[in-house]
Parts: sequence; C-alpha cells; structure tokens
Amino acid sequence: MRTFLNFFLRSSLASGSIVIFWLISFFGFSQPFLLSSGLALGGGAVVYFGVKGITTQRYLRQNRLTRKEYAYIKSNLEQAGIKIKRLRKSLLTIRTVSSIKQNIEILRVVSKIYSITKNEPRRFYLVEPFYYSHLDSLLEISEKYAFLANQPRKNHELTESLRDTQQTMTNLAKVIDQDLYDILEKDISHLKFELDVAKLSIDKNKK
Repeated sequence: MRTFLNFFLRSSLASGSIVIFWLISFFGFSQPFLLSSGLALGGGAVVYFGVKGITTQRYLRQNRLTRKEYAYIKSNLEQAGIKIKRLRKSLLTIRTVSSIKQNIEILRVVSKIYSITKNEPRRFYLVEPFYYSHLDSLLEISEKYAFLANQPRKNHELTESLRDTQQTMTNLAKVIDQDLYDILEKDISHLKFELDVAKLSIDKNKK
C-alpha cells in the first residue's frame, strides 16, 4: 500500500508539473511546441525522481536504516516472497485431513511475519533465522511431502516417511510460531506495560 501511494503521489505531482512547465514554456516564453514539450517532460522527470528521493529518505529515516541496509533487506524480502508463493502452492496441494488445518496455520503465520517485516523492514533483524533457515526448511520439506503424499499407491516405507515428515512439519510450525513471537515481543511487552498502568489507574480511582 505504501509503495502504491508513493507512486501515485509521484505520478500526480510529475503530471501536474509537466502541464505547468509546458504552459509556462509555450505561452510564457513563446518556445516552439516540441521544445516546450521536451522541457516539460524533463521538468516532470526531475519532479518525479526528486519526490522519490525525498520520500525514500524519509522512509529510511523513520525506520532507522541506511540505503545499503534497506537494499539488503529488500532483496531478502523479494526472495522470501517467491519462496512463500511456492510454499503456499505445495501446502495447498496436500489434502490429507490430518494436515489441512496445520498447513493453513503455517501459511497464516508465515504470511504474517512477511507482512510485518515488509511494513517495518527494520524488524527483519529480529527474525533473521526465519528468512535464512526456517522458511527454506519449510519449503523444502513441504514440496517433498506434497510430492509423496499425492502418489496413488503408498507402501509401508512411504507411509512411515510421510508420518515422519508430518511430525517434522509440526515441529517447524512451532519454530515459526516462536519467530512470530520474536518479531512481536516488544509490542507484547509494551502492551503489558500499558495494561499494568491502566490497572493501577483503575485501582487508584476505586480507592
């Protein structure tokens, strides 16, 4: 949403600037039509990229990030987005009754972690293991599990492998639950503090 709004803002300001520059150049300075158009487009480009630079710098300052850090985090998030799409595809193809609820919950938690990090990129550092290890493990195991689970015939060995894989998925689900807690820990602590203050205030008023 932030990206779309910034793009809309830049485009609107640049479009308005093009019209103003063209009118000033053509009517104010009596420049030829083509030259006025070229100057207007150049002016619009300057406004577009100028606003982009300002909004980006402001965003980085709000998140206490350098351009290098933001580029690094953004690259990791782009890769994670691709992995999450693959994870969603594999988990949704596993249609065993015992795994449907768990798989939906895994997708919910993974998507929540990704969404929070995308909105507040500095929180990436709170869940680096998720992006460097846990998500990769989930993806690899879920794709193999989906492939094996959808085989038409299953012998004893295959059934045992599926059971072990299901247990591993359950353990990984607990790991990413902890990842979600880690990224929200400060918010939870802050909420607890606010609740404690509110309770003290209520008790004081009662007395």
